[in-house]
Amino acid sequence: MLTVDFTRFPLAAGDRVLDLGCGAGRHAFECYRRGAQVVALDQNGEEIREVAKWFAAMKEAGEAPAGATATAMEGDALNLPFPDASFDVVIISEVMEHIPDDKGVLAEMVRVLKPGGRIAITVPRYGPEKVCWTLSDAYHEVEGGHIRIYKADELLGKIRGAGLKPYGTHHAHALHSPYWWLKCAFGVDNDKALPVRAYHKLLVWDIMKKPLATRVAEQLLNPVVGKSFVAYATKPHLPKAEA
Repeated sequence: MLTVDFTRFPLAAGDRVLDLGCGAGRHAFECYRRGAQVVALDQNGEEIREVAKWFAAMKEAGEAPAGATATAMEGDALNLPFPDASFDVVIISEVMEHIPDDKGVLAEMVRVLKPGGRIAITVPRYGPEKVCWTLSDAYHEVEGGHIRIYKADELLGKIRGAGLKPYGTHHAHALHSPYWWLKCAFGVDNDKALPVRAYHKLLVWDIMKKPLATRVAEQLLNPVVGKSFVAYATKPHLPKAEA
């Protein structure tokens, strides 16, 4: 299940991509399939080991084109182990809401992004996220949990403040918002509640089968209750005199 829309955020074969805070690796895997040179970085060593196993399995199965590469590594988003201007593309999906120093993370991403490079940032959308916080303290008051809710204008302002130029936004995963509302209402750790189990089965069926009816429904509902807010931006080229 991808949050970044690669029709709005195109990759070229050979692009060097950083998936920052990659988690289970969903965007890193897609970039690898598209022929990129991918670095998936996360501070969670257990998840990174799983991502590395999946990269190896994809290579063995021939799922990535010739020339594509994939590396999984542990690292700190506030102190990236890469030189300036190392990447053509940076993706950070559902991460910034966890980090106290979000401006520091943005600065590091801008540092390692090449001039002219592209960045995709996704965070939980304000409205659906506010409902979750209202229904359940346990949803966000956990170690490593969400510490803020971004309004779209606030996030775009921080992106501009970091020296990036936003060029597009959209919302995603509308069908997932009611699931999380149910989880919060019945208990975030209570997977046995009938409404939660039933809705989870619907989501799994939707992800696996991709029926037209739910695809159309989600497209119509995304502007209203999309769970994620997605922003795309570029890093401007330096003026010739500075370059």
